[in-house]
Amino acid sequence: MKLLSGNEAVALGARDAGATIGVGYPGTPSTETLEAFAAFEGVRAEWCTNEKVAMEVAIGASAAGARSLVTMKHVGMNVAADPLFTAAYTGVGGGLVVLVADDPGMHSSQNEQDSHHYAAAAHVLMMDPADSQEAYDFTRQAYELSERFDVPVCIRSEVRISHTRTPVAEGEERAERARVPYEKSPQKWVMMPAYAKPRRIDQLNRIDAMRSWADECPFNRTEMRDASVGVVCAGAAYQYVRDALPDASVLKLGVTYPLPARTVRAFADGVDALYVVEEASTYLSDAVAALGVEVAEPENPLPAAGELGPNAIRLAFGIALHEHPSTDVPVPARPPSLCAGCPHRIVFKELSRMRAIVTGDIGCYTLGALPPLSAMDACVDMGASVSMAHGFELAMAGEDHPPIVAVIGDSTFAHSGLSSLVTTVYNGGSGIVCILDNRTTAMTGRQGNPFNGVALQGGDARELDMERVVRAIGVEDVQVVDPNDREAVRESLKAAREAADRLSVVIFKRPCVLLERTRQEPYFVASCTGCGVCVTLGCPAIGKDAETGLSYIDAMSCIGCGQCAQYCRFNAITR
Repeated sequence: MKLLSGNEAVALGARDAGATIGVGYPGTPSTETLEAFAAFEGVRAEWCTNEKVAMEVAIGASAAGARSLVTMKHVGMNVAADPLFTAAYTGVGGGLVVLVADDPGMHSSQNEQDSHHYAAAAHVLMMDPADSQEAYDFTRQAYELSERFDVPVCIRSEVRISHTRTPVAEGEERAERARVPYEKSPQKWVMMPAYAKPRRIDQLNRIDAMRSWADECPFNRTEMRDASVGVVCAGAAYQYVRDALPDASVLKLGVTYPLPARTVRAFADGVDALYVVEEASTYLSDAVAALGVEVAEPENPLPAAGELGPNAIRLAFGIALHEHPSTDVPVPARPPSLCAGCPHRIVFKELSRMRAIVTGDIGCYTLGALPPLSAMDACVDMGASVSMAHGFELAMAGEDHPPIVAVIGDSTFAHSGLSSLVTTVYNGGSGIVCILDNRTTAMTGRQGNPFNGVALQGGDARELDMERVVRAIGVEDVQVVDPNDREAVRESLKAAREAADRLSVVIFKRPCVLLERTRQEPYFVASCTGCGVCVTLGCPAIGKDAETGLSYIDAMSCIGCGQCAQYCRFNAITR
């Protein structure tokens, strides 16, 4: 028996099923899955530039006969959808399992979305574990199902399943499965219209087979209790329902696409009123209603957004809430901020100072949008900063407008920013692109990427030269600058702004402070005049006394980077 998170359990289930290839792109709450898989012997695990590439690598490994695992978060599924939809036509060679981790409540994401819709649209089997044991069992069985039905299988996790540790009993020893020898079969793997059309007919037959199996599979469980209330649920919602409605009858779905139609109808016939409980989605309720089953509405509506919980269900069903003991101990506010010594801080301070229109991207540097820096105007998805900046330039062409600046991190630049920059260069675009190269994929836990040359399993990895790559695609004005040097940052942005008729790329290159974790002698405020400039940097080590209005530096938080001292005109900040 082991105590594992859902992510670790999926990795172990894949390993024990004989998977030898694991690929993905880091994204909370999925990241630890591939990191756990990489720790096993006899497997190959790699971070890819983005989720689409990862999906294609996994499809290739599957076509070659190996069992493979590909991991991503819910927004990564958007990126990977193109190959996934076609893989549902081609089918698999070796079993192919896709771990997609949804993030209800948007703890670390730019949107809420329900990945069930992808499974239904692509017609691939989807399973929803409700704890780590099921994450292990479902993943291990998913490989057999993938090969049985000739289709990729999705394991849908959620933040609470991914990150909660529950006991896991391993099954029998790891399946020692030899790779199935590859045999050429263009009719299966070449999806041009002449071959795709018959594969579509074959896919429809496979869907019918999966639907029949769904009603017989052991992963859907009916728990009859009080027949006056019946609840259909899956995944983490099952745990909340059992807590909030302990007497209710429950149909716990382990397979959420395709739905077990006969099982759902039989459950509905056995209860007085059938309800569907799910998080920030109507996928299940719509699918159950589409089977001709009447879905009852609770006394109060379930939350349409955010993470679910037992009290939200109690409130919906008109049940008294469980009150938690109150405390008079004040809890200090912990607003998110860039770390003390973060190499991005001066860049954002200078962008704010030049009153630029800043299109941002996905990363910890997105925090540059928050006060007091307030230096980001837009953030949509990975790679969008460069594309949106080009769109701003097109819309404002010929007008007198503020400088338009795209800000993107090194890993995100590799993910999809590079193709955006190619488009800008190709179309003769102008403006400023700031690449914040902190030598890691910091937001998700400091993983490797093509521009830092760190491989998931160690060993030799090729580090791409960012400056040479940018020049190679046709950008002539390229600067490499230390972002901890205020004057260098200021001068580089000034030079880029003056070259308004062309495209300028400034690479701000300095390691994330969490990589090296070096600490110099801290600074302190010797004779503050109360001008408040240092506070506008938003460094968590700098504060202002509420009574005197004077600044102070917390020596325990300060790492001695010296950024603040460069902004103090009175030389009041010193070591």
